[in-house]
Amino acid sequence: MLAALSLARRGLGIVWPNPAVGCVLVRRDLGHRVVGRGWTQPGGRPHAETEAVHRAGGLAKGATAYVTLEPCNHQGQTGPCAQALIETGIGAAVIALEDPDPRVSGAGIKRLEDAGIKVSVGICEDEARTLNAGYLMRVTQGRPLITLKTATTLDGRVATAKGQSKWITGAPARAFAHGLRADHDAIMIGIGTALADEPALTCQLPGLKDRSPLRIVADSRLRLPADSRLAKTANQVTTWVVTTAGSAGAKRKALEDKGVEVIEAETGADGRPDLDWLVAEFGRRGLTRVLVESGGELAAALVKADLIDRLAWFRSPKLIGSDGRGAIAAFGIDGIAEAPTFTRDSIFDAGADVLETYHRAT
Repeated sequence: MLAALSLARRGLGIVWPNPAVGCVLVRRDLGHRVVGRGWTQPGGRPHAETEAVHRAGGLAKGATAYVTLEPCNHQGQTGPCAQALIETGIGAAVIALEDPDPRVSGAGIKRLEDAGIKVSVGICEDEARTLNAGYLMRVTQGRPLITLKTATTLDGRVATAKGQSKWITGAPARAFAHGLRADHDAIMIGIGTALADEPALTCQLPGLKDRSPLRIVADSRLRLPADSRLAKTANQVTTWVVTTAGSAGAKRKALEDKGVEVIEAETGADGRPDLDWLVAEFGRRGLTRVLVESGGELAAALVKADLIDRLAWFRSPKLIGSDGRGAIAAFGIDGIAEAPTFTRDSIFDAGADVLETYHRAT
């Protein structure tokens, strides 16, 4: 199952709205030989089980299938994976996690059992749940998993008082950050970051440049220039600009002519796009994992709205001082008891810097 989970990770960022699934077929009668391996392919198809069966060929008959998520039981662009496993003649199935999708939700397991296949559920369930947390959140809550990524000094500053930020962290940490981009469906910034930094928001790691995520700019007044780097490359990397209703027609047309999709969001009390509506819209569009690389204002708004699920926090062994710019703007905390709390999952060395990852405490 751990091998299947490792295979599943290959799909993160490139299979949405589908889950990233891994499948390993093992013939116990052949000395526990692995005869087939599969994972969800780019765009979400073929599914992992179909891929593993195809690779195994005739050796799949009588195998035990180790699958990280319950095989689907509904007819989509392809047939049900549960039925494909049955027709292949597997002898048993070991499933990490039941799929909460109403079209599946236990029906795939029942279909296998009704066909006389022995099914075990719950092996490495926690690991599988963590891996597909974004998919599970979209299915059960209607929105994607939101991860805030930031890079700060030891005293929590992202830039000097004059706005200089290149480079707070070194090359190894920046490579880690590009790896995060590669396994997310989308990356979101605010218009302030777009104007100040002129970012490309692509993955620049060798061999992974084709895994650049969809790009999203939160831009209430539609200030993103049509000649910006993001707009000029919108036909190469999908780019959404989220604005408020009734945005200026000429500005909108100029962006759309470049290939940018402009999304008019419902407006919140502050006159900006309503964030609850926005993340629900992301869910409706199929996004499961969104990486936020914004400045302090958007980060604070998301924290205040209780929409940050994970943190990827890079720390550099530098100090800037209180006149530097903070990672998160004020969001109205009066007492410590009100502060959002996170639990650390991991800590990695990234050259001279450190990457800490957290999930929201429950």
